[in-house]
Amino acid sequence: MRALAALALAALAACAAPPPPPDPEPVPRARPAAPAAAPGPSAASRAAAAYYRDIRDRRLAQGLLRVDGGAGVPFDAGDLIANFERIALFSEYDLVAGRYVASQVQARLRRWDQPVRVQMHFGASVSAEDRQQDRARVRALLGRIRAATGHPVALVERGGNYHVFVVSLDEQAALAPALLDVRPTLSRDLAREITTRPRSTFCANYAFPSRANPSVYDGSIALIRSEHPDLMRLACYHEELAQGMGLPNDSPAARPSIFNEDDQFATLTRHDEMLLRILYDDALRPGMTPEQARPVVARIANGLRAGPS
Repeated sequence: MRALAALALAALAACAAPPPPPDPEPVPRARPAAPAAAPGPSAASRAAAAYYRDIRDRRLAQGLLRVDGGAGVPFDAGDLIANFERIALFSEYDLVAGRYVASQVQARLRRWDQPVRVQMHFGASVSAEDRQQDRARVRALLGRIRAATGHPVALVERGGNYHVFVVSLDEQAALAPALLDVRPTLSRDLAREITTRPRSTFCANYAFPSRANPSVYDGSIALIRSEHPDLMRLACYHEELAQGMGLPNDSPAARPSIFNEDDQFATLTRHDEMLLRILYDDALRPGMTPEQARPVVARIANGLRAGPS
């Protein structure tokens, strides 16, 4: 937040008009400049907000963006096994030469082995009321993730290793110094990619492998658009924070799930919590191939579906 505050101050300073030359007076004295007004959102940011509201309204009219946990949508152990393999053991993007490139390839199992400390960074475009509401929502979500995984996950004020930036399009363009502040090893190319993502990217997560073990995460950055209406911003928190735990891919077959990109569900479902539970089961290890993980996943999934739903 401090880094964004510094960016906001720099932007205000850049937008301030130079003071006019002093009028001729018997005793010349520089007149103090009037305080610069805080700049409002750009036309692009206002258009993005209208665009996202329209998408929300159309999806709600279609019965999408559900928040009921997947009630009434059945799934069995076979669904869990297939969906886990596609979501946890494939990659939607691959890190190539410091940049994330779209791909669909098999991958090794990835997850965190250290406590996940989520730190939120809000741009000046986010009101104090929305900041308070979003913190409460993220805290509740992290409680669900912690209960599902058994892994330590918490919201922190400082010292985070999972950084969530909630910014407008305008603030996104000036985000590079803040990104490098929280992740000094971030490549300039990737910083440029994050700061130039178009509005068609509703939100994004970048998880970083540790040097010691590329299958273990040691940091993550999420980008959330402040122009989103409440429900879509909430959906972004659920998807990006869950994906950042080690479920990086999507599958059109996954249902009921937030990991299929059809927006039927805005928030985590029972199915998704079970995927998280499987991912952090002690019987699995980071670095497992799909072939190594498959029988273990099957045993865990069958145990989950044999118990109470």
